[in-house]
Amino acid sequence: MLRIALSRRFIRRFSTTTQLFINGEFKESKATQWIDVKNPATQEVVTRVPEATQEEMREAVEAAQAAFKKWSTTSVSVRQRVMFKLQDLIRKHEDELAESITIENGKTIPDAKGDVFRGLEVVESSCFIAPSMMGETVEGLAQSVDTYSFRQPLGVCAGICPFNFPAMIPLWMFPVAVTCGNTYVLKPSEKTPGATMLLAKLAKEAGLPDGVLNIIHGATDCVNFICDAPEIKAISFVGGDTAGKHIHSRGTKNGKRVQSNMGAKNHGTIMPDADKEATLNALAGAAFGAAGQRCMALSTAIFVGQAQEWIPELKSRAEPLVLGYGMDSKVDIGPVITPESKARIENLIASAEKQGATILLDGRNPKVDGFPDGNFVGPTIIDNVTQDMDCYTEEIFGPVLVILRADSMEEAIEMTNSNPYGNGCAVFTQSGAAARKFVSEIDVGQVGVNLPIPVPLPMFSFTGSRASFLGSTNFYGKSGVHFYTQVKTVTTSWKVDATKSSKASTTMPLLK
Repeated sequence: MLRIALSRRFIRRFSTTTQLFINGEFKESKATQWIDVKNPATQEVVTRVPEATQEEMREAVEAAQAAFKKWSTTSVSVRQRVMFKLQDLIRKHEDELAESITIENGKTIPDAKGDVFRGLEVVESSCFIAPSMMGETVEGLAQSVDTYSFRQPLGVCAGICPFNFPAMIPLWMFPVAVTCGNTYVLKPSEKTPGATMLLAKLAKEAGLPDGVLNIIHGATDCVNFICDAPEIKAISFVGGDTAGKHIHSRGTKNGKRVQSNMGAKNHGTIMPDADKEATLNALAGAAFGAAGQRCMALSTAIFVGQAQEWIPELKSRAEPLVLGYGMDSKVDIGPVITPESKARIENLIASAEKQGATILLDGRNPKVDGFPDGNFVGPTIIDNVTQDMDCYTEEIFGPVLVILRADSMEEAIEMTNSNPYGNGCAVFTQSGAAARKFVSEIDVGQVGVNLPIPVPLPMFSFTGSRASFLGSTNFYGKSGVHFYTQVKTVTTSWKVDATKSSKASTTMPLLK
């Protein structure tokens, strides 16, 4: 009850309107249209988000454009020090960030802290970004001729964020971009803006100059503005397929770089020689954590051969998980984001039953004491699924695990590779040879071996592939630096004994 009381105080404190952040100032919008942000466990209105006016969005872009000239010439050492201060402030405000996430998104406090921490890791990596920005040099390519290259920032960049990771995804985006010398316009999800606004406050406190980071709000019009604004050179997006394809198409048509992380259907292959206890626990955690609202949730399990005998035991791992309000320390799974999401998830479960699958554990219409209006869906396990069923072909994005059966690893690999998505997958086995075969033959961008959610740490990059990603360069790590920078190559000629010539040459110059 203490956590619930704390959250209600938080709601009262923030239940006015969410501000814009432009040129270093938090300011009220003059919008005529507003979006209610509701606590998914209670339906209480937490805050109202403006659909920013065209004038306000243009003001944000112009502030970023004006700030770029000075910020881009600020030394990378100084830019890194701002990130060093920011990571310290994020640590100090972890509880406040996590509480905002739980109230707006619904995930549990420990999971919300994980959201913050996985974003913090990218901020930490930005504190030593300079080595990833280094160019190349070759001396003496020809007589008295040297060539070198270096990376320069692009200019104004933008990020469009999803609801499911209110801290992590913004921190995948703007810290890398601004430490590379760019300025930024960020649009948080209209469902979960609170954490981003807190991060903007902390970035200003860390010493990020006015105009380097700007926050605008809205829905479709805001997204289209970002895609169309000529000052914006690159767009990062994480979210669903429809929006991701639209942003990639519209942005690239306008000459922008776009990286678009989209949907997923992540498969876990369970071999008969796997560690049964560890594997079943991993499957339950990866499928049902965050109410399944993770792009790297393990939503599909393929049990191979005798491992199929373990399927009934999986139910016993899911049943004890506690459904409820994320502020309660005893809760394992919070609500999904909206009533519409809840209805869609439950409709897909019903379609599986209608199409001949077996509902091994049914989480539809659960009763959660004290929260009758919450968007709750309990852990659900669907067995005997075939690849033509709606519950398999569509991304459910809820606490639902669908189970397929295979006779061999080869068949499991074929099943996974035939799915259009390529965000992540996993194999559970104690055979090094089997794991190596799986890793070699699987056509998925991120692979876990005895790890259910193989999200790389930021010294690597997030490398989802196929239908899960549009663009040529991935998020964070060295790929992230390459996305937010462009290469300039310089060839110089400084001759000690220059030979004088009285005639111009029109032939192709040859370097000898």
